[in-house]
Amino acid sequence: MAKNVKAASLTNSNSNNEETDDSEGDSDKKKKKKVGFRDRRIISYEDRIRAYSTPDKIFRYFATLKVYQDGEWEVYMTPEDFVRSITPGIKQPEGLGLDSFRKYDPNRPAKDTVGILEPDSIFYSLGQSGLISFSDYIFLLTLLSTPPRNFEIGFRMFDFNGDGEVDFEEFSKVQEIIRNQTSVGMKHRNHSTTGSVDHGMSSALSSYFFGADGSKKLTVQEFLEFQKQLQREINKIEFNRHAENGLLSERDFGSILLTYAGLPDSKKSRMLKRVRRKYKEEPKGITFEEYLAFWTFLKSINDVDTALSFYHLAGVSIDEETFKHVAKTVALVELSDHVIDVVFTLFDENNDGELSNKEFVSVMKRRVMRGLDQPKDTGFVKLINAVVKCATSATIYSE
Repeated sequence: MAKNVKAASLTNSNSNNEETDDSEGDSDKKKKKKVGFRDRRIISYEDRIRAYSTPDKIFRYFATLKVYQDGEWEVYMTPEDFVRSITPGIKQPEGLGLDSFRKYDPNRPAKDTVGILEPDSIFYSLGQSGLISFSDYIFLLTLLSTPPRNFEIGFRMFDFNGDGEVDFEEFSKVQEIIRNQTSVGMKHRNHSTTGSVDHGMSSALSSYFFGADGSKKLTVQEFLEFQKQLQREINKIEFNRHAENGLLSERDFGSILLTYAGLPDSKKSRMLKRVRRKYKEEPKGITFEEYLAFWTFLKSINDVDTALSFYHLAGVSIDEETFKHVAKTVALVELSDHVIDVVFTLFDENNDGELSNKEFVSVMKRRVMRGLDQPKDTGFVKLINAVVKCATSATIYSE
């Protein structure tokens, strides 16, 4: 835990970074500038790090602060660093990359910093500063990549007396088992030489969940509420990165939905161009409440997929009215007509007023998981697997 690091320091940015970092300052609130060749190359490289590198390397690349405490340096992420680390296409601040950090002195806070966290921010449960250590980073990734249902099952497995509560030791087992089933856990390895070592739950989180003396018990409802609040704050950071005067443009909303789509750039460009053209003259914008409602809808995307498939099999077209009905009855959320109109504009290729549910659902499933469900295999690993497979086949045929 970073001691006495003021929350105001979380968005510390110097004048050299303001024009190159899409996540800091007001540069992303202005008209979008054309990305140059150099920046495109850097962004492409950083996207490969996000997609294929191990969690320790991703943390060391996207973390921006280095704090001196208790006689040694420790690396931390800000909440915005964390969101940037899982969001493709967002360039790391200039001069900050792998094992390159800003040294931060808690006793000499920067004068040009602006606080970004609300007083009741969930990030303060990680420590009084709201900064994210490597152990916290692994914990947060596990939370984001695990459906609530899995945690419910895990709690029941170790709730031996059936009172709906687990103690610290039982929760540690739940967390370890679930983490090891995720791509994050399977690909993580500690790096003691660089300081990227997962020490388990931080003392701040332990106190938050189980009290200062560790005697308190944790219910699954309390934990799922923590998971829900974490997701909401990440949504808020994503929203604020693009919003202007409290509103997200229709095009930016579409761009956020396609962040993890895995579609060719040419197709994404066509989809976003349709949205931009339609709302160019009379833009309404998307409020945070509308944005959050759509995210709530996406959390039920598997059930939505089932419902839309029933309509498709029954020969019923999926128009905007049907879509709104599914959102209300299946996901229990009321989507605004404007948000639904933007979604249909984005995904309705032939402009017939109907949704192609197959592509929409596949893109939205990837959006919900933020790419955290993908195994981070490199081409080398795939090559080795192919060689082993070929060698095995050759042995079988030679026999």
